[in-house]
Amino acid sequence: MRRFVTLVAITAAAMIPAIVLRIEGWRPNPILDAFLFGAAILAGGFFLSWGAEAAEKRISAGLIVAIVALITVLPEYAVDFYYAYSAGANPGSNYVHYAAANMTGANRLLVGLAWPLLVLLHWRRTRERAIPLLPANRTEVLFLLLPSVYAFTILLKDAITVVDTIILVALFGVYMWRASEKGESAEDDDDDEPGPAAALAELPAARQWLAMGALTVVAAAVILISAEPFAEAMVESGRLVGFDEFLLIQWLAPLASEAPAVVIAVLFVLSGRAETGLATMISDKINQWTLLVGMLPLALSLGAGQLSPLPLDARQHEEFFLTAAQSLFGIALLLRLRLGLSGAAALAGLFAVQVTLAVLWQGDEARTIASLTWLAWAYIGLAFTIFALNVRTLPALAKPLWS
Repeated sequence: MRRFVTLVAITAAAMIPAIVLRIEGWRPNPILDAFLFGAAILAGGFFLSWGAEAAEKRISAGLIVAIVALITVLPEYAVDFYYAYSAGANPGSNYVHYAAANMTGANRLLVGLAWPLLVLLHWRRTRERAIPLLPANRTEVLFLLLPSVYAFTILLKDAITVVDTIILVALFGVYMWRASEKGESAEDDDDDEPGPAAALAELPAARQWLAMGALTVVAAAVILISAEPFAEAMVESGRLVGFDEFLLIQWLAPLASEAPAVVIAVLFVLSGRAETGLATMISDKINQWTLLVGMLPLALSLGAGQLSPLPLDARQHEEFFLTAAQSLFGIALLLRLRLGLSGAAALAGLFAVQVTLAVLWQGDEARTIASLTWLAWAYIGLAFTIFALNVRTLPALAKPLWS
């Protein structure tokens, strides 16, 4: 418990500079602002994740995976919703591109970086060449497949509309419902929770719920007050250093907002629960690929004062195409309910290629769009090859819809 209190104190200390800057309205420097407000968002994410983990003992095993994944990415939602809202409030501005960039970057980071990281850590720890999933995890695989297929209909319209919001949010709702029916409560599980949540789990029920509530309220407040200055500081930092602010928002901003979720999954792997860590990351991807994408038109409409779609220009069309294609490839690698070293290496390698090309060709729109297109088709070609080789697994994958 003493170690937990120390961690809470250190994490809370990381929030204080951002709170002071927000209250005083002082912005010393865009780069420093981005660091301080990003640190506060990161700290808030850890508060959220600790509370969510502790609830694992009291909520069904399937549902807690979905809840942990949802709560730990709330920082990402806050930042992206700010960009979408600003796009609606400032028609014709670059904010609409920033909203799409942050969303596609966050989704591709999870699959291209976080998933391979878990497999590598599991191999280093156990020398096992793959993380196996349980049959019950077909729910996660299926509900990642459905929005990934649906994403291609969004490309036909070059916009994310309110109709897409209804469909994607409904898919997320069905996923949560199916997850709530999967597995029993972890209350009798003898395995220790990874990290600080173990200390919370030792408290009496009433004090535990109080502590979880306090962590959640503080974290939510800090994230909300930090989202706008962090988002603006990222844009200004890019302009200040002469680096494409689009790329900073696409890759650097999600690193801060996604870090708590990834750290929690890593702790699961290091504590011998690799399948839970990977399932959490898959669930994380599901809620970003459904709820986050679907809610962007609502945030934009709120800023505009009327129902409006989130448009995708030529660059964003290809960014979204690449994100959907990468999702299909990731799902294909999971069809046998395992993610191995070779699959993880392919995900990481292709991700490294896309980031490298984006940095090398920043400012050259034509070459960037061309690279996004051929990378997307490479993902699709690999995905369909794997689907064809594993066609017999597809009927079992659909079982969560009716079982």
